[in-house]
Amino acid sequence: MATSRRTFLGVSAGAAASKMVRHLANAVVLSDHNATAPSSVPAVLRVHAAPTQAVNSFDPDKSLGTSMDIQSRESIDKIYTAESIKVCLSAGWGPISYRLHTPETIDYWHWNPNGRWTDEANQRGYFIGSSELGDPIRDSFGYSLPHRGCTHNGGTDHGYSRLTDGDPNSFWKSNPYLAKAFTHEDDSLHPQWIIVDLGEYYDVNAIRIDWCEPCARAYEVQYWVGADPMNWEEPAMDSTGQGGDYLPVADQALGNWLGFPHGAVDEGKGGSVTLKLAHNLISTRWVRVVMTQSSNQPGPHGNGDLRHRVGYAIYEVYVGRLEVDGKFADFVRHAPDGQQQTATYCSSTDPWHTAEALSPHGDQTGWDLFFTSGITNGLPALITVPLIYSVPEDAAAMVAYLKKRGYPISWVEMDEEADGQYYMPEDYATLYIQFADAIHKIDPALKLGGPVFQGINQDVSVWPDARGRKSWFDRFYSHLKSHNRQGDLSFASFEIYPYDACTLKWDDLYRCRELTRKTLRAFRDDGLPAAIPLMNTESNLCGSLSVYMSDIFSALWLADNVGAFFAEGGALYIHSPIEPSVIEHGCQGWAIWGNALWDHDAKLICHTAFYYASQMINDEWVKHRSGTHHLYSVDVGIEDPAGNALVTSYAVRRPDGQWALLLINKDRDNAHPVRIAFESDGGNGHFSGAIRMVTFGSEQYVWHGADVTAHADPNLPPVISSIDASAQTVFTLPKASVTVLRGEVAGLAA
Repeated sequence: MATSRRTFLGVSAGAAASKMVRHLANAVVLSDHNATAPSSVPAVLRVHAAPTQAVNSFDPDKSLGTSMDIQSRESIDKIYTAESIKVCLSAGWGPISYRLHTPETIDYWHWNPNGRWTDEANQRGYFIGSSELGDPIRDSFGYSLPHRGCTHNGGTDHGYSRLTDGDPNSFWKSNPYLAKAFTHEDDSLHPQWIIVDLGEYYDVNAIRIDWCEPCARAYEVQYWVGADPMNWEEPAMDSTGQGGDYLPVADQALGNWLGFPHGAVDEGKGGSVTLKLAHNLISTRWVRVVMTQSSNQPGPHGNGDLRHRVGYAIYEVYVGRLEVDGKFADFVRHAPDGQQQTATYCSSTDPWHTAEALSPHGDQTGWDLFFTSGITNGLPALITVPLIYSVPEDAAAMVAYLKKRGYPISWVEMDEEADGQYYMPEDYATLYIQFADAIHKIDPALKLGGPVFQGINQDVSVWPDARGRKSWFDRFYSHLKSHNRQGDLSFASFEIYPYDACTLKWDDLYRCRELTRKTLRAFRDDGLPAAIPLMNTESNLCGSLSVYMSDIFSALWLADNVGAFFAEGGALYIHSPIEPSVIEHGCQGWAIWGNALWDHDAKLICHTAFYYASQMINDEWVKHRSGTHHLYSVDVGIEDPAGNALVTSYAVRRPDGQWALLLINKDRDNAHPVRIAFESDGGNGHFSGAIRMVTFGSEQYVWHGADVTAHADPNLPPVISSIDASAQTVFTLPKASVTVLRGEVAGLAA
């Protein structure tokens, strides 16, 4: 399964910083340092500069941003100081995306600590935050769900499934909002399921289910034949191929669910049921129970709320073998511990919970602190609404609260990482519609989107439906269209975490453009209209910490990834995270996730390669607060013997009339001399007059990550040169570097 940024949230602790490194405006300035005659023949880079050849247009204040995610409770006070905010914003990014971590920990988010419970007397049930204005909300927390059915998802290391916890009184329950009472569709159109992963292959012929209420009247027990059924995305790919080949969507989750010969039940009665599934033993690892008709009987929470009577509930599940003497040999490990119990997965979870279930893990920044601290950079923010583990009324209340405060919102993401929660696309779509209805009753103008795929490199697949379709997004969007609700999808979003932290190598830089192309094109191939923007709302190199995140590698990757994203038609690029962090041990060495390293006393130690690359992108290549930029393609043609592009480039025409080229030299060992030609139907052009050249690479920055004393040495800011250019000027791109060339172009028609 491809990864998201989940694993860094436990260690990232953003913080204050006491000083700042020099801004690019105060960087080392040289004259013509990189314009000396090269020893080899320069390559000619050709910019397709005709106005009709622009491949994309974007406004940096809407399209180049960063994010704020969950923090440790101790870190909030350190991050949200004037000095820390200044450090965060100095990287140059524009808008900010509010990231929500509670879906990944299977928690219900109390965005407002004040609100009401459906069972107020017992402080339990379904919680709706108050939309009334009161004291500013500074902190907010998640609450663990007691009817959880997933041992693990794509991101949580905490908690456990109630299906195999060994407690006869605890139970899993499906999300009631996926039942007919709320979907207005037959329950068979939204079948709910549980999966037991035995961890290895066993010879199976029986299952025991201790049903709770509502139980299933109709259900079928199945087994999986094929590769891992929970692999809905391709394996991460490294330069040696050790991460596995990229699988076309038809080959992901490769296999089929087959019904046991005697696994179908049409008149289930509930209670404790033992089924002999087959006369002969069947070797399998994964067993699934698919439920299509509910008893609609009240469960342990009573009859007072419709949500207690719909869906499905199970106390405990056992998978094994019926011996000849009638005894049941159980292959399941039952324990209230996610590391000890047999793992289970489920289609959904009831968001019912209690006030006692406050999670000790992390602090979601309170809305008032977020919007008034300055971290939003004076720009509308992209916010996230919980959906999978929440209720529509709470989403509506949150939007009402923000609206009363007058906080500017650019876009609203509908939850995070539905694929990582193993949600079926049709189930996510029906919740999306219900929550969209609730939100648009408060503010019809809000622009909603999703599904916020986790760290993908290509299309996401799932088990085939009755029509044989496996593409997750195709089925999600088709469901919206079939209900005439495609208008509620104002944007499609996903996260970028393209590499595996432990196998990452320098050569993976060459794959950046290819991965970006495959990711964005998958949405269009699945039928997403060109008018609906594609948004990367969170990104970094890997889903877990790697030493490459602090290496010069990270600067080159970030610049190339930003350029490739817009060249392939992207609309919003979010680089994560914004806050400083302490040194941590990751794969292949010690590093940090972001822009700045600080110690446990909140004292700034140094900035990283990510920081300098961010400044070059935001302060040199583009110009914030200036309007729309137009992007043009550049033919380079500098390759190694294997055909890898050693140099990539992305050209923008800025609102001030200047042209700026972002150039990435991925060659670790060699500089490359280049000349720049601008080609247009109205004539050919070239840089002319004083050209600003800004370069940052391995000559300025080297990361030493062998131990806890990890640091950069040298750690110098980008080098700025002023070059008097002509058509014959040769610019030398230093080895392993990012360069921006900016200035006027002569010879092009106005």
